[in-house]
Amino acid sequence: MDLRFKSRKLRFYAGGLASLLIPDGFYRQRLDRLMAPMPAEEREAVLQRVDYYNRLASPFDLGETAVRIGDFRYEKRGAYYLDAKQVMRHFDPELRFAYRFGDVTWVAETPMVVKSRPICREAQSGHSTQPSQSTQPQNANNLLLKLNRVRHFHFVDDRLPFAAKKPGVVWRGKCFHEHRAAVLRDYCRHPRMDIGQSHAKRRHQPDYRPFLSIEAQLQYKFVLSLEGKDVATNLKWILSSNSLCLMPPPRYETWFMEGTLKPYVHYVPLADDCSDLEAKMDYYTAHPDEAEAIVRNANAHVAKFLDPHRERLISLLVMQKYFVLSGQFAAEPSPLRLDSGFSANAARNNWA
Repeated sequence: MDLRFKSRKLRFYAGGLASLLIPDGFYRQRLDRLMAPMPAEEREAVLQRVDYYNRLASPFDLGETAVRIGDFRYEKRGAYYLDAKQVMRHFDPELRFAYRFGDVTWVAETPMVVKSRPICREAQSGHSTQPSQSTQPQNANNLLLKLNRVRHFHFVDDRLPFAAKKPGVVWRGKCFHEHRAAVLRDYCRHPRMDIGQSHAKRRHQPDYRPFLSIEAQLQYKFVLSLEGKDVATNLKWILSSNSLCLMPPPRYETWFMEGTLKPYVHYVPLADDCSDLEAKMDYYTAHPDEAEAIVRNANAHVAKFLDPHRERLISLLVMQKYFVLSGQFAAEPSPLRLDSGFSANAARNNWA
């Protein structure tokens, strides 16, 4: 494991556990201040993301699995808990919410907070991601929060331009899924690709390759991204770099809004079995201007997630909408609060 990741993880847990010593009342007192008015352009971007993460369009029943915020306690999946706790503690401890931690690859039967969900392609057909009250996307019961961010939200400051990188494709990771194993069987011996699994217990397998740090992988022009059980962990740092991301179209999404990524705009799409990997590598090696344009678009997508104040605000609004629609929270017409329209779309009118 990368020593830098271990250090980042240690800092995350130390800071998160230390924050638990602060009374929740402190966070509840600053809720109104965090939801202060903002410029119209920024406001629109915030509300679009709120409606993307929370696609619910009508009132719902909480169900039996919901817990009181006041009873929400530390559990085995500590990184998930600490991230969720930082959001929930801003609200009344009597409010209840349902959640499921871990890799969620299905659509929940009732609305709940999750890290991931299947991408709903039909929800991307229009320009607006705002649900109406009469219909909502098929994955609407999965409300996305930024969970397990210490693992999934690592961005890089890549100083090496695309033109200066080594030709070839690189990938490292664990290989517990057949779709990854098939790609490794096809390409682990390719002379222009450095692709392999780096699990220590499989070091005697033909597809084993030594560990490579993120910095070492970013010496290459092309980095392959492969989903595992759900989203690909390396996707965020690839798109923040000057290397070009090659991947099959994603099937799952998280707070990173993978469902909004466009092929040939933010990444180079591959066949599901990556059978066209070599052809795509050759094309963009011969057309570096096109590759660099995609890299710039990818960097612009990443930029949406770099403002910690905005990220916190959006998380709070996602949950506020959940509490309103579950009938627990009185909807108040104010600039960053949801009115009786049950959608962040209604808040736009309050700002007019």
